[in-house]
Amino acid sequence: MGKLTTHVLDTSKGVPASNMTIKLYYLDEGKKELIGSFITNKDGRVDHPLLEGNNFRQGTYEIVFHAGAYQKNIDKIDTENQFLNLIPIQFFISDNTHYHVPLLYSPYGYSTYRGS
Repeated sequence: MGKLTTHVLDTSKGVPASNMTIKLYYLDEGKKELIGSFITNKDGRVDHPLLEGNNFRQGTYEIVFHAGAYQKNIDKIDTENQFLNLIPIQFFISDNTHYHVPLLYSPYGYSTYRGS
């Protein structure tokens, strides 16, 4: 059965990014439907899959990582003075398998990939 998971690693500090807000959207013909809002735990993960069961379906999704607010909590720097604020990752789910979309984050760059 398919599911969608994520985790965030703060590569500038070498630790999981805890207490980062993540929002998941379903994109359909120019419309953006909020599926859910999540907060990472002490391991930089969400306590349960972002999608699973009947909610897991084929289509285009966007995960938005709220990196600016996370960084503000750590460094006490206003979000307007930060290089990265929101990090959107769009991807397509095409089959009923496990999709893992991690974020490797630092204040001045990030990367992602399809994990397992």
